[in-house]
Amino acid sequence: MKVLIIEDEPAAARRLQKLLTDFDEKIEILEQLDGIESSLIWLSERHNPKPDLIFMDIHLSDGSCFEIFKLIKIDSPIIFITAYDQYALDAFKVNAIDYLLKPIKEQDLQNALQKFEKFRPGGVLNYESLAKAIRQEQDNFQKRFLIRLGQSIKVVEIADVAYFYTQDKISFLATKSGKRYPVDYSLEKLEELSDPKKFFRINRQFIVNIEAISEMYAYSKSRVKLKLDPPTDSDTIVSTERSPHFKKWLSGDDDSKFEN
Repeated sequence: MKVLIIEDEPAAARRLQKLLTDFDEKIEILEQLDGIESSLIWLSERHNPKPDLIFMDIHLSDGSCFEIFKLIKIDSPIIFITAYDQYALDAFKVNAIDYLLKPIKEQDLQNALQKFEKFRPGGVLNYESLAKAIRQEQDNFQKRFLIRLGQSIKVVEIADVAYFYTQDKISFLATKSGKRYPVDYSLEKLEELSDPKKFFRINRQFIVNIEAISEMYAYSKSRVKLKLDPPTDSDTIVSTERSPHFKKWLSGDDDSKFEN
């Protein structure tokens, strides 16, 4: 059996590996990963073998493991690991092979592996529903984007995004450091995924982060022209119909989100 371990605590990962090999010396540990980004990269590499089983810690070094399921499809069955018991554990029983509470006990691991052995081959687990059921401490807004550039993969945190824009019918994000990457979402979808307290759709071409606005100028018909950082060659002018909502948004009005 080929096993992938996603666990950010080295001591916990070593203990899990020992318990697994003690249970069955034929178990092969493919890799031990410690975060969302490293997991996305490993799981996206076509030359890596498909795990028969994944052990996945919920709280990783760079966020919740459920962010992974937003960015990539995982077909392998998963046994989740958590140090907290306040989650909706019934959801685990319905949608996952099993869950293990830290510190992992030998008997609990054996029971989980026996449960895995009984799992119907080809069975489908609804991890998306599971994520929704137990994501108690997170909101529904996007936290990061998986960027594919040829054979390489990069993860960009939403906090690092200055603005989104379209060019030649392709959506891009611009980071605060000035780098630009294509994203596989329409501007309409990006508007839904972005926190409306921080991002605003100023026109058909741009969604801007309030932190990226360096200067504002009065423009014709009560419109506002923005100077963004990093700069862009395109005109960033708030459209006429969006200008009243934009001004409310600047003031922190919760009802300022523009409705199409």
